[in-house]
Amino acid sequence: MAAMVPALPKARLVETRQRGWVNPYAGLKAFDFSRHAPSPEISAYVSHYWVVTWTDLAEPYEQRIVSHPTVNMTITRDFHQVAGVIRGGFSYTMRDSGRAIGARFRPGGFRPFLGAPVSQLTGRFVEIGEMYGAAGATLVEQVLAETDALAAIALIDRFLVSRRPERDPLAEEADALVAMAENDVSVTRVDELAARSGRSVRSLQRLFRDYVGIGPKWVIRRFRLHEAAERVYQGLDLATLAAELGYTDQAHLTRDFTAAVGMPPAAYARLRSQE
Repeated sequence: MAAMVPALPKARLVETRQRGWVNPYAGLKAFDFSRHAPSPEISAYVSHYWVVTWTDLAEPYEQRIVSHPTVNMTITRDFHQVAGVIRGGFSYTMRDSGRAIGARFRPGGFRPFLGAPVSQLTGRFVEIGEMYGAAGATLVEQVLAETDALAAIALIDRFLVSRRPERDPLAEEADALVAMAENDVSVTRVDELAARSGRSVRSLQRLFRDYVGIGPKWVIRRFRLHEAAERVYQGLDLATLAAELGYTDQAHLTRDFTAAVGMPPAAYARLRSQE
């Protein structure tokens, strides 16, 4: 079977970025992680494919993730699901040896595949076989049977290309606005993002819930928490950080940070000494 699966066109390793991982340096000692570009036919919808592999772990390792405003399709021996946006933290425990392969969709990129508001998936995990029927169940079987990671990615890519929807300008707009919220740390309020988008606040909220799966306030705050985690880890003063990221006070940032990351900022900063 593997010999019949074509390699991804111009498949290449995408720059690794661990924003959102809790204690990524410890994680990379326990497992290998890589990202791979989708084929051009599907790149408007899929951000990248990712592969995590681990071998002969002496003891279970739990990796916690501060989630992103994205939909993921993930296939492991333990589960094979489409996951909507996860509001809280998410963790996965690795044992013995194994592999997880996933497709991370662009914000808004799954809406054309779903044909319904992405908010219907928020906080939910749906079996691939349930969502795509016999074709989805076959995909899962093929990916789990394929020992070569790139060939397994090609199977997923070909599956998605075969279901490629018509271009949706609203999906592209949602993707661009989420990128703006992520990359511009000066954006700390919904009305600021709405003004830059040329939409009213209410219109922006409808677009995000329909295409991203969650409102713009959550998206902005989540990215500011990603920024906070990176900067706390580097030793930035918490009061200064709270002001820069638009929090009313240090206590508010501490509460949000602890809920998402699973530990208060002071404890997270101490992880650096354990590298």
